[in-house]
Amino acid sequence: ATIASTEIGLLLRDDVFVDFFNTFLNLPVFGQTPIYFSGTGQWDLWPELPSHLDPSPTALLAWLEKHRLPHFCKSSLCLHLVLCQKLLGFIRSGEAAELLNWKSADQWLLEKCISGSQGMRHFRAFVQGTAGGELTDFWLTTERLLDLDESDTSQRDLYLSLIHRLKATHLREGSSVITLCTTIVGSLPKAKHIQSISNRRDILRMMQEQALFMIQSYWLPKFFTHCKVGMEEEESCQPLLQEYQERLLQDDRQEPSGFSEITMHIKRGQGLSGPYCSLKAKAKIWALVKEGRGIQGMKMPSVQVKAERHPGSAGSTRESCLDKDALGSIPQQSEHPANTACGGKGGVACPRRPRPCAEQVTHLEDLCKEKVLSNLPSSAPLVQLPCLKEPVKTLRFLHWALSAETCAGRPFRDFLKRQNRSMETHLLDLWHDLEEFLPVVLDSGRENSFFLRHLTGDKICKTYLEEDSSEKLPLNTRTLTCLWNRLMFGEFSPWIFRAQKEICKMLCCFYEEFLADDDRTFLQFMCPGNDVPVPEKQGHTADRGECFLLSQRINQTLKLSQALHGTRNLEDVSSEHWQLLAARDLQKGGSIQAEVELLQCST
Repeated sequence: ATIASTEIGLLLRDDVFVDFFNTFLNLPVFGQTPIYFSGTGQWDLWPELPSHLDPSPTALLAWLEKHRLPHFCKSSLCLHLVLCQKLLGFIRSGEAAELLNWKSADQWLLEKCISGSQGMRHFRAFVQGTAGGELTDFWLTTERLLDLDESDTSQRDLYLSLIHRLKATHLREGSSVITLCTTIVGSLPKAKHIQSISNRRDILRMMQEQALFMIQSYWLPKFFTHCKVGMEEEESCQPLLQEYQERLLQDDRQEPSGFSEITMHIKRGQGLSGPYCSLKAKAKIWALVKEGRGIQGMKMPSVQVKAERHPGSAGSTRESCLDKDALGSIPQQSEHPANTACGGKGGVACPRRPRPCAEQVTHLEDLCKEKVLSNLPSSAPLVQLPCLKEPVKTLRFLHWALSAETCAGRPFRDFLKRQNRSMETHLLDLWHDLEEFLPVVLDSGRENSFFLRHLTGDKICKTYLEEDSSEKLPLNTRTLTCLWNRLMFGEFSPWIFRAQKEICKMLCCFYEEFLADDDRTFLQFMCPGNDVPVPEKQGHTADRGECFLLSQRINQTLKLSQALHGTRNLEDVSSEHWQLLAARDLQKGGSIQAEVELLQCST
């Protein structure tokens, strides 16, 4: 709430906020994906605006404040920003210096290690599988829950979902959080004090504060020791350690205080060949992402199946990849042993599903044939959206974009809601719930995976697949039946990929409308006048190497965001974490720019 009510110009003075916000802005669900370099005050836009225009930073900030910041505040990246700020506040405090005997040099180095989205991913990778990981996950879930208003009907479903999730995981008997809660309640002096905090929110808030204190006072020092040991073994971190040693020798060294005013500006475009169109730019970037993954021997989209860890394995895991396209095309799957035949003896009767309504399917197909990228109205600037003669094959990268939407505060869903597309919104919700289910069911080593997969599978069946569900889905009957047969037992099914693919086909044209709407809004903010003629000849487009690095930046941003959100496994700490730490400069693009620089060094 504090972030949402703060002027964005003030927020951008905080390098840690800039790092998380840059990560959010570069998620590939959006049309325009800018990046801000706080050290120089420069904004780089993608797609670029034509070089003859001189866009105003004030207009850009107004657009960001209205059309990006509200979604950021609903994202998991924002939750991690809040946690990061609380950890940094503790690190900088006199309490930490006294309690843990930290010198100013120690505080400086730990800030370097944990600041930004990469720093938080590193911290979460360090505590995963421990009580610290459970406390961190509990803090994040509770922070999201306490920010909701359960009396608001639009938020109530999410509120109840988070409550059920907490009950199935962290508020379950034997969990680290329950053990901690018992300690808290036992330490309260009088019963009347307990009554004053007896409502659910107050109890959760008190538990959250205690969890945060445990993270700060116990797990942060352990993480600091881990960082110093790891950095000593990484050659690229030696300059950082050398500066740390110098600071130890002059412990009274003071950091420069205050904010130095920097004039914000937007990098001029090198020239745009053709009208401004984020859809075409996204298709081009996606082609390069696939090419980059092909170089690394990867296929997209794929899901990593992480085997359960075994003691003494030094964190090593065996992984396999399931190609979603391949699995999605499998026509037949073995049934659950207790459900070999629908309605047969010893089996569970499958829900009878009517065939998809022909009118609904025809309506969706007709909509997909319509021209969704139209010219701007006459009041808009002469930088126009194109009428595509050759349709961009959006379906090829829609899965990529929707995966990013999960981490981006659901802007596409909000667009569908504004368009009163209840069925399409329902389909999108199913797509995301299936996406959330996959990492839980495929990673048996994940904390509370058994309880979570049964909880999530049951929710999907009751919300979307049962006969009395609120809206009948226009998906293939066999797809729905096969989903039910597996998800009701909390089991994995390759038909998840088939269902997601069918949903993507139905949402494809609406996503194009979403991008077109995003383009129109962006241009109306950035180029409010229409008296600037467009040159007959535009300059050159960005070279292929630059576009390839941009594609890797956007794709690495997605991987980082998914790891923090929980839809991608947190990788074990490796030498890459230390190399990223050495390359990371929050004033020069931060976490996502460090990824690009590391890639440049390796090629």
